[in-house]
Amino acid sequence: MACSARIPTHAWLTGCAGAALAIALAPSGVAAQDNAGTGVEGEANGNVIVVTARRREERAIDVPIAVTAISGEQLANQGALDLTDVGNFAPNVTLESSRATNSTLSAFIRGIGQQDPVSGFEQGVGIYLDDVYLNRPQAAVLDIYDVERIEVLRGPQGTLYGRNTIGGAVKYVTKRLPQDFYLKARATYGTYDQAEGVVTVGAPLGDLVRVGGSLARLSRGGFGDNLTLGIENYNKDIWAGRASLEMGGYGEPVFLRIQGDYTKDKSNPRGGHRLIPGLVSGAPVLDNVFDTRGGLNDPEQEVEAYGVMMNAEIELSDALTLRSISAFRKDSTDTPIDFDALPAVDLDVPGSYFNEQLSQEVQLLWDDGGAFSGLVGFYYLDAKADTLFDVRIFTTFPGLTAFTEADVDTETYAVFGDFTFDVTEQISLSVGGRYTWDERSASILRQNYLGGGSPIFGGAGVPFGAPSTDFSGSREFKKFTPRASVSFMPTPDHNIYASYSKGFKGGGFDPRGVGANAPDLDGNGSRSDAEVSAFLSFRPEEVDSYELGYKASLAGGAVNLALAAFYADYTDVQIPGSVACTVGGLPTFCGVVSNAGKATFKGLEFEGNVRLGSGFNLALSAGWIDAEYDEYITNIGNTPTDVAEFREVQNTPEFTGSANLSYTLPVGEGDLYLGTGVSYRSKTYQFEIPNPYIDQDGYALVDASVIYKAPGNRWSIGLYGKNLFDKEYKTSGYTFVATNPTTGAIIPGANGQPIPTLGPEGTLTAFYGNPRQVFLTATIEY
Repeated sequence: MACSARIPTHAWLTGCAGAALAIALAPSGVAAQDNAGTGVEGEANGNVIVVTARRREERAIDVPIAVTAISGEQLANQGALDLTDVGNFAPNVTLESSRATNSTLSAFIRGIGQQDPVSGFEQGVGIYLDDVYLNRPQAAVLDIYDVERIEVLRGPQGTLYGRNTIGGAVKYVTKRLPQDFYLKARATYGTYDQAEGVVTVGAPLGDLVRVGGSLARLSRGGFGDNLTLGIENYNKDIWAGRASLEMGGYGEPVFLRIQGDYTKDKSNPRGGHRLIPGLVSGAPVLDNVFDTRGGLNDPEQEVEAYGVMMNAEIELSDALTLRSISAFRKDSTDTPIDFDALPAVDLDVPGSYFNEQLSQEVQLLWDDGGAFSGLVGFYYLDAKADTLFDVRIFTTFPGLTAFTEADVDTETYAVFGDFTFDVTEQISLSVGGRYTWDERSASILRQNYLGGGSPIFGGAGVPFGAPSTDFSGSREFKKFTPRASVSFMPTPDHNIYASYSKGFKGGGFDPRGVGANAPDLDGNGSRSDAEVSAFLSFRPEEVDSYELGYKASLAGGAVNLALAAFYADYTDVQIPGSVACTVGGLPTFCGVVSNAGKATFKGLEFEGNVRLGSGFNLALSAGWIDAEYDEYITNIGNTPTDVAEFREVQNTPEFTGSANLSYTLPVGEGDLYLGTGVSYRSKTYQFEIPNPYIDQDGYALVDASVIYKAPGNRWSIGLYGKNLFDKEYKTSGYTFVATNPTTGAIIPGANGQPIPTLGPEGTLTAFYGNPRQVFLTATIEY
């Protein structure tokens, strides 16, 4: 099965591309560093960090934005493996692999996010790879190699760059090529047969042109086994690479970067752990939470993602700069998901995702060193997201299958601007705005089969009845979103700021929706296109976010801290879900998407970094959020009912925090680094309806590392331990059991076990974070 390319491959050539989208480094979490040409520079006096959060060079302490960033060196010191590790360091942030996947990302910032990966649902947190917005979450769990830094911006974004995001943004920034020949090799071996190798090389081709790239082989055995299929569970099998060509930069008025990347993930399907015995087979709960009994392995698991981008930056004058960022990306995922995690086809879902996107961004920046500075920009995105899947319930009725194909196209344009005026030497005022045009087009087909799976996934089923959904339609969404902030700096080392920003995320169509269930509003005995469109569609969501912050650099730069208090009004919250239902007299599952109503988020965040002297350094972070629904309307017996008091905000623990203590001492002519850290998350609700089986109580993870670095970092060797106390914790799950429609409480059946609503065995499965891992890494650099 293949997905046709519907974006002309020549289209992305219509624009130049822009220089790296550099944004603020953490005000307290990133040590000053010298990275010429990246927009991040360290100055020895006072440990000043210069950043370009607002598209111009300024000290991080001057920037009225809540932002955390972790440098590549810090990530290496802490043994970070992929993007999800960053969620352990940033307050009020959740980054995790989506349920039953190895490389699909679920991201939440300050209570706002989206964990449903199917087409039709926009993500609440923007993920960027070198300035390029990734429109879909598939293949977004980026492995960490050849990375300059990873940045997290909290709160709505959109007046400074790229795609508007309602919750925040996460940026993965790779290293630019050096001016001289460069070679680096890294090898890792650890528990669970972890074996990794990364080779990076760069070379000049004359005074202005440089070429280079990285090749990575990342593998690991499984944390458990699939006892039915005889394969490893939670393993890793990835090939990845990047290649770049750069021209100019390093003081030249023109900089050009062309970069391509490729990833192929052949890891086995990730099977869930049943939390209840099989209600028909009596299959017991397995002792090892990383073991599974799922019998589905068709289609064979495979993720392939690649892209090309071209960035250009031209200094038109001493004050005026033109930037352009162009990109084309494509990814495909084949994945077998065994919801019930048993050999029988009780609730099996083979699925495929096909995504393409073309984006173009242009920025014009003004900064003459005076009291006024700012930028204006234009952004365009044309994205295609196709999702295909079977829902097979053979144990309910022989060969019963519901096939769905949901093709959702997004076309968006935006103009934006952001300007700063220094009213006095101590007071600065910033204002910005964005106008967004979103068009969402959907084509959704849903067809029941009997006698086997759908032919799309190689099944022998035959169609049963007419399609329950055969819909094509589109909707447009337009919105102006402003931003404003004021900063007061009584001295150059203290900044008190207040800000307001509005976030917006367009609506769409439920890709799992069943058009046959649409109400017959005109009473003519059939469902018109307008009735089906109204039934399947959901409205945009909006947030008004307010923030008060304080940043300081004390004791000559030895102490850096940032405090932020925030308050957000969140309206028309999009809540996607799936429930058991009956279509054409046959049991199946249906999508249920609602704009739940209103929510209020308020909280505090702290980040601090202290050089204690004698080689000791302490980095701290803490977040607290009070996230609750003020209104949550759902239909109970066809009666709209507010159930807000019985609902929780998913993937948003009330407390998050981390502490990392390190000690560096000279040993011989090199340095020995000793580091240990702990991260904590309080109770996490996986869905809006509390579930005692899959919700995760509070827990802490402890890591440690010992690294010897030779003079000039020519070589190093390090020993790392992750989750040293082998804490067992859930990250996601599936549930299809009977619940009270108001409270969400699970209704017990025979022997106190839940009553299944889809498949007689009952589906209550969970997925878990990585167990204890210990690995050794050796690096050489020339």
